[in-house]
Amino acid sequence: MKNDSTERIALLRDAMKRAGIAAYIIPSSDPHLSEYPADCWKARTWISGFTGSAGTVVVTAGKAGLWTDSRYFLQAAAQLEGSGIELYKSGLPDTPTFQQFLLHELEEGQTVALNGETYSAADARLLAAVLKKKNIRLDTGKDLIAGLWKDRPALPSEPFFILPETYSGMPAHEKLIRINNKLREAGADCTVLCALDEIAWTFNIRGNDVSYNPVVVSYAFISEDESVLFVQPQKITAEAAEQLKKEGVTLADYSRITAYLAHLKPDTAILVDTKKTNAALYDAIPASCPRIETDSPVALLKAVKNETELNGFRNAMVKDGVAMVRFYIWLEKALAAGEKVTELSAAEKLTAFRSEQDLYVTDSFGTICGYREHGAIVHYSATPESNAVLRNEGLLLIDSGAQYFDGTTDITRTWTLGNPTEAQKKDFTRVLKGHISLAKCKFPQGTRGSQLDILARKALWDCGLNYLHGTGHGIGHFLNVHEGPQSIRMEENPTALQPGMVISNEPGLYRTGEYGIRTENLIVVREDSETEFGRFYSFETLTLCPIDRELIIVPMLSAREHAWLNKYHQTVYDALSPHLEEEEKEWLKAKTAEI
Repeated sequence: MKNDSTERIALLRDAMKRAGIAAYIIPSSDPHLSEYPADCWKARTWISGFTGSAGTVVVTAGKAGLWTDSRYFLQAAAQLEGSGIELYKSGLPDTPTFQQFLLHELEEGQTVALNGETYSAADARLLAAVLKKKNIRLDTGKDLIAGLWKDRPALPSEPFFILPETYSGMPAHEKLIRINNKLREAGADCTVLCALDEIAWTFNIRGNDVSYNPVVVSYAFISEDESVLFVQPQKITAEAAEQLKKEGVTLADYSRITAYLAHLKPDTAILVDTKKTNAALYDAIPASCPRIETDSPVALLKAVKNETELNGFRNAMVKDGVAMVRFYIWLEKALAAGEKVTELSAAEKLTAFRSEQDLYVTDSFGTICGYREHGAIVHYSATPESNAVLRNEGLLLIDSGAQYFDGTTDITRTWTLGNPTEAQKKDFTRVLKGHISLAKCKFPQGTRGSQLDILARKALWDCGLNYLHGTGHGIGHFLNVHEGPQSIRMEENPTALQPGMVISNEPGLYRTGEYGIRTENLIVVREDSETEFGRFYSFETLTLCPIDRELIIVPMLSAREHAWLNKYHQTVYDALSPHLEEEEKEWLKAKTAEI
């Protein structure tokens, strides 16, 4: 790949020279700005050899650079070696942004180009404004990679399927009515959807076009007059076509979206979420159509789960908990017997246990299985080169999840494999205190996630400790494991938490070169009480899996925290034990015993 990257960059520079382009930008995304793009859109990986999920490559006539965040510093350094591409470590004080790099490297009057299908309209606008400071032009209409990538994979073409109402809880035509009501409130006649999870939720369709997220490569146009799903014809089964027709949905070819928008009637007010709409599609909207630029109405509707979806989550958590229990029993036995277990083989075994569960479809993301110092790498991904052998000592951090037809799971547990140190126990207990504090909190209507984030961090901050990732992200229902618009993190997010929102609770602590600790459950916002001061909400913990008691220093817990842990473990045992064999029940009983 290193030699390939050198050759490919040379070909790109030739194409840039012919087109009069001084710099070319290759982001990680696809036309739908997805976290996990299909193989045919992994242009950044093709040009650089870097396989991480986040990063941007910039190529000029004399330099090439990759910008990525701290999750991938080690991986990127290894994969870029010999490629001629320099690693720029985003977020470090001495690292320029790629925008600053462009201003420094280019001359006035030169042109920067990118493929507008893979760049959001909002980001393209910001970039153009930055470049304009030096009179540098941005061209978003250049797909130079298409002419160079000769063995490029085809668009995913496997058929999609309709998610039955027994799982979705609401037919597509009712969702379309709700979306159109939101459009009317915003003063819009219609909207266009690019985000694959929003389209999948709206039309109750699911597929396997990308890794981990059961979405379908498609676009959508929604108005009171017409709702159109743009998808490749070969992906449509007769059954799906019939069901969508009953829901009042028109089907059109995936490639026709740009032409469709170009023929909108003058003065048609279209709602556009510029953060989720690619620049090429945005530019296809006629100038005569007023654009109402605001958040997609689908995001919030999708985030607030209905009762059918919530019950599905609860069912999925039981199955996931059973798989986790069986995995940890297997792991303990394997290590005790002296069997060779590695990070990769442990992750594969966990997937195998999940795959035995009813309605399992796939994992919800690539399992993070980090032993000892690897646990301190927040988004660690084991490779054959880094694959550590597990031993009867040290901490093992496993962050994993699954997609079931009735729900999506995401859980992190940190487990001692033997002889935990006092320092490890103290760190684990501090993280647990933060986890419990957030799980038990009660808050007034209108509260934002940023206002609750301190609850998960205070026990760490009190000791001069911290973690840099967010505390909580939204979870889709048999959809993307990372879902907005809600979050719990230090950065401000204007979205208020509402009943029905499912979100993660995952404080952590990472000591570089030593170990990592994270405890993650999924929680759902629920109605709690109403007083003279207004309505109050609280959280229900959904995840069902024991927390390692051997790592807890009990006197560090308050009476309130102590009670929560015992109650949680009793809930775990009561929910999972009916689905376990006798030996498994005994193991779980010991792991959930009162402390």
